[in-house]
Amino acid sequence: MAEALKALVNIISTETSTLLSLYATNHTEFPSLEEPWAAKSPELEFDPALVRARQLIVAAAAQLIATVQPPTDFLQDAAPSMMKPATLGVIIDVNIPEILQEAGPQGLHVREISVATGVEESYLARVLRYLATRHIFREITPDVFTHNRNSSLLSKGKSVEEIKADPLARFDNSPFTSFIHMATDVLLTSSVHFTSYLQNPEEASTPFNIAYNTEKKLWDWFEEPQNEWRLRRFTVGMKANGEMFPPNIFINGIDGNTLKSGDVVVDVGGSVGTVTLTLKKAFPNLRYVVQDLEKLMPSAKEYWIQNDLKALESGQVTLQGHNFFDAQPIKNAAVYFLRLITHDWEDKDARKILSNLRAAAGPSSRLIIFESLARHTCEEPSLHDYPLPKAPYPLLANFGIAGEGNNTSLDLGMLLLFNGKERTLDDFKKLGQEAGWKLETVKLGMIFTFIFSPI
Repeated sequence: MAEALKALVNIISTETSTLLSLYATNHTEFPSLEEPWAAKSPELEFDPALVRARQLIVAAAAQLIATVQPPTDFLQDAAPSMMKPATLGVIIDVNIPEILQEAGPQGLHVREISVATGVEESYLARVLRYLATRHIFREITPDVFTHNRNSSLLSKGKSVEEIKADPLARFDNSPFTSFIHMATDVLLTSSVHFTSYLQNPEEASTPFNIAYNTEKKLWDWFEEPQNEWRLRRFTVGMKANGEMFPPNIFINGIDGNTLKSGDVVVDVGGSVGTVTLTLKKAFPNLRYVVQDLEKLMPSAKEYWIQNDLKALESGQVTLQGHNFFDAQPIKNAAVYFLRLITHDWEDKDARKILSNLRAAAGPSSRLIIFESLARHTCEEPSLHDYPLPKAPYPLLANFGIAGEGNNTSLDLGMLLLFNGKERTLDDFKKLGQEAGWKLETVKLGMIFTFIFSPI
């Protein structure tokens, strides 16, 4: 145990030196936790060496805590973790991030925040102190709070006055906050029914359906009149989904340089076509079809009118209303790709989506799936053929919360809301094979690229 402890400390020390050296080389000051976040050098944030150093530090620090903290303390902190989304939901709902942003670095006393929000002073103090204890917000003097690096990202990008004038549009300027708020709302409410669902999955389609007493899918439920604001929030997040990842993931993923001029690339379930726009800029000699439900087509048309009207008018980009559970209308396309689609669906439904594409595909068509890869905490023989970063001793093989923290949370979120899942490499191989596709290769990245050919 002493050897493992020393190894964890050594990882933290070594990688911290690497981290600071990278910032110094880029003539950028390392960001302070006490200051609001600012992307002073955005390109540095995606530097592979920086990403690797940061991942190792976080993985080692988390494992160090789990190693040295008494199990009683560790589990007592883990058990009431629902307080994190509960408190984040409160502060987002009553616009505390915006109130503190307008107050400036001197912060505000909870008394003043109470007046601005209508929430009782003592409750607010306890909520903010809970978050500040976990490095979200900063308490600069007793009961006086201000932003820090983490809390500043919770701002909706609007003034309090603007939010109150148009509450329906409050998340329009902040896709990140829309995702966070969804976790504090629908996801948190659905999680209450997690245990009963797992013990009796025949009770309903998902824990979400139990929580809200509905038989509808989440996105259909969003369209009910009382959920108009939820639909607006969800749409903002989805529209930005393609912009959350470096463009090279999608550009390198389809290998557009190997395609012939005029070849067709189909963005299946592509929302308004944000990724297609990225691909069109990189490969202007190809033709593109953006497919999603008919009700999204007006938004898609507006998006392309604003960003590339010429592509629409020339027919290089076609917007097509299509449900991917129906027969695929575009035959023999060079590429069919799905971005963050299959994880929304259980295996039988995902298999149907891929089978429809296989029925339309030609002998040289390729299926490309952009998704996360679920990894085990131990070594996986099936991954040995891929150049995945190897975790140094004594870290978990998947880098723990630094590698799979968000992904394991997302996996359970998919289960709660859709009965979907994040899939392992073996899951992808099996799913593809059952739908008539052979997994040829996997490209690594912030999300993975799974490339299939017809069987």
